Amino acid sequence: MTGDTVQIGIAVDIPEPWGSELTRRRLAAGDPNTVPAHVTLLGPTEIPGSALPVVERHLARVAAAHLPFTLHLRGTGTFRPVTQVVFVAVAAGISECELLAAAINAAPQLRRELRFPYHPHVTVAQDVAPEALDRVYEDLADFSAMFEVECFTLFSHSGQTRWQPRRNFRLGG
Repeated sequence: MTGDTVQIGIAVDIPEPWGSELTRRRLAAGDPNTVPAHVTLLGPTEIPGSALPVVERHLARVAAAHLPFTLHLRGTGTFRPVTQVVFVAVAAGISECELLAAAINAAPQLRRELRFPYHPHVTVAQDVAPEALDRVYEDLADFSAMFEVECFTLFSHSGQTRWQPRRNFRLGG
């Protein structure tokens, strides 16, 4: 938080045992970002603190309007050479993530200019040595996980601490 603003993000958490495995792999690659493994629905966005109740009501409506779905993570991909990112790919549940992200971003308080089109994925290495990117790309090439997504989470960041979960929003009401 800076003054009367709060930085938020919205994501689908990766459940255990896969979440901690992917988070460990990210740290082992030398990535200093210690955010637990997730699929981003809304990247870091600064909003007025006074808008938080309106945003939470919007997120509750979005969650109620979308049913739980199966998310299948499989294999790796990369955004290189555009950005130095290696990720675990979303093999099933892509359209559900895209629809959730679009509905979330429909709130006037959350609209922002995107640098790249939305592409659901789980980052496992970012801005580390090319050798580390290559290694995690190869090491997780056979990774596979399938699970039900029943909610998404609103996170906030004060600037002084790590991202903290604020509230879960259960899909389908």
